[in-house]
Amino acid sequence: MPFRFLITSVEGVKIIIPKFFTDFRGSFYETYKRSEFSYNGIPDSFQQQNISISRKNVLRGLHFQIDPFAQGKLVSVLFGKIFDVAVDLRMNSPTFGKYISIILTAEEGNMIWIPEGFAHGFLSMEENTRVSYLTTKEYSPEHERGVIWNDPDIGIEWPENNVILSEKDSHFPRLADADINFIYRVK
Repeated sequence: MPFRFLITSVEGVKIIIPKFFTDFRGSFYETYKRSEFSYNGIPDSFQQQNISISRKNVLRGLHFQIDPFAQGKLVSVLFGKIFDVAVDLRMNSPTFGKYISIILTAEEGNMIWIPEGFAHGFLSMEENTRVSYLTTKEYSPEHERGVIWNDPDIGIEWPENNVILSEKDSHFPRLADADINFIYRVK
């Protein structure tokens, strides 16, 4: 099997580590294999792929979409390095409001699966970092929501506090004040 699927402390979130095949020419690794991902509980119906290119210290997030456009995301780095975060927004989850973080790098090829019901964000740790994420639903501006990146109730320990934010991301509410006209359920 060309992947290892690691269970995390937050139900549903998985770390995926590919197997590299290396010889005198360089390296090769698979980034997705439907049969293995499906067997490990990751949907096989991705609807959109996004690629962002960010300067060092750009923070994107914490974003999510509400139903019927709630998104699961498969996140990987094509160039550079990020500090990636998923915050559990599932009201009936024992880890509601808690987060999981991981450093993803192009060099390691590691990935994170974030199911529906999570806010997602990342901090670019190198110049011109390129992030790819496959989503299970298409982007819908009317269904997009967010939570402020430095919400003290969530308490994310970002590796950098002097971050570059978009205007939109800098005005997201705290989770306690968010207009959450949705109730995610642990599936």
